[in-house]
Amino acid sequence: MNYFEDLEIGHAVELGQHYFSADFIKNYARVYDPQSFHLDEAAAAESHFGALCASGWQTGGVWMRLMVEHVKSETQKAMAEGRKPATLGPSPGFRDLKWLKPVYAGDTITYFSTITGKRESVSKPRWGLVTHHNTGVNQKGERVFEFLGTVFWERRPG
Repeated sequence: MNYFEDLEIGHAVELGQHYFSADFIKNYARVYDPQSFHLDEAAAAESHFGALCASGWQTGGVWMRLMVEHVKSETQKAMAEGRKPATLGPSPGFRDLKWLKPVYAGDTITYFSTITGKRESVSKPRWGLVTHHNTGVNQKGERVFEFLGTVFWERRPG
């Protein structure tokens, strides 16, 4: 993981892909978002979606898992190269969350994150704040999900 000072605005990474099977969608919906168009193909066919689709919250949860896996991978890579990796802190929040198109059973979503801004923290001088635009794109190239996130990012020691 690079330090705050090393980050470049516009730098984009592909976080990975996820296949949304009908079972994956239904299992999540049973616990967290039990609406009929997430649980039952027949009911979903009669809904405004027209077919079984994932909860928007599920699409966000998959983004989070892939982001955590990406950070772990980058941290391990830095350590294998003999570098001390930077640490990410907590996120003070996000904004402009949009579910642009339904994620249907059978869709594969590829997730991306692009750095769009950064500033030094006034209250926490060891940290900077990094803003990133996050997206999910289906196999047709259609953007289905996006939001702007902010995260505390460790500054270079010394």
